Amino acid sequence: MTESPMPAAPPAKDHGRAGRDLKAAVTSAVVLLAAIAASLLFWKTAFMVIVAVAVVVAIWELRKGLLAKGIDLPEQPLMIGGVVMVVVAYFSGAPALVTATAVSALVTMLWLLRRGIAGYVQNATASVFTLVYVPFLGSFVALLLAEGGTGLDGGGSGLDDPGVQGIITFILVTIASDIGGYVAGVLFGKHPMAPVISPKKSWEGFAGSLVFTVAAGWALVTYLLDGDWWVGIALGIIAVVMATLGDLCESVIKRDLGIKDMSQVIPGHGGLMDRLDSLLATVAPIWLLLHYAVF
Repeated sequence: MTESPMPAAPPAKDHGRAGRDLKAAVTSAVVLLAAIAASLLFWKTAFMVIVAVAVVVAIWELRKGLLAKGIDLPEQPLMIGGVVMVVVAYFSGAPALVTATAVSALVTMLWLLRRGIAGYVQNATASVFTLVYVPFLGSFVALLLAEGGTGLDGGGSGLDDPGVQGIITFILVTIASDIGGYVAGVLFGKHPMAPVISPKKSWEGFAGSLVFTVAAGWALVTYLLDGDWWVGIALGIIAVVMATLGDLCESVIKRDLGIKDMSQVIPGHGGLMDRLDSLLATVAPIWLLLHYAVF
């Protein structure tokens, strides 16, 4: 008796030049932005919970991806240290963040001693990289939000708060870069920017990102933050360059690990790190510019 042939696997759905399920991506983005808006408008300290959860999920994703190369991150000290770094940055400022980062790195390296000698340098190096890449850069979101105070008394929220205004500016210019690049890339993209790293990224898409981001930076700094117009232009240029580099860096990481997405936790977007790459790359220089030129 012959065995019946196994049913063929369904072909992967082709999303065209967009490269993703646009309906699912938009739905996910709306839900995430609604949660962010609610926390910022009603009690901004609640936004730190969202940041802390994002740090934990991102570390989990990186560990999952790095396991493909035999690199095993110690989740517990990295996640706990990452959350502490975010909280310390929000309530105590940049000097405390530096100290918390150093302590978290040291504790993680000591934690790895329990595993023995084999793979120690590899795992310790990847752990310190993860600390800097995710919670340290992510903690600049906390520094930016704290510009208007910590809001522990229940106040310090809403559009009148400088920290909330800074977060809105940071998020919207990064979204503008993504949308401008997506639209221009789909409609006009012909010349690949880095075909080996990210085949879908084009110079036309970069030009679209530049136009959208500079326009958004100028409008937000001028009318929301009441800052000088040149700061808005500088903000737009910095954001588009750093967002593009951040996206390329994450693409290199995924290609080196041999994976397409870090995970599938966000429908239509892939992993959380697939969305955070641009945000993590832009937040530190944006905080630096706004802290000294606007706030």
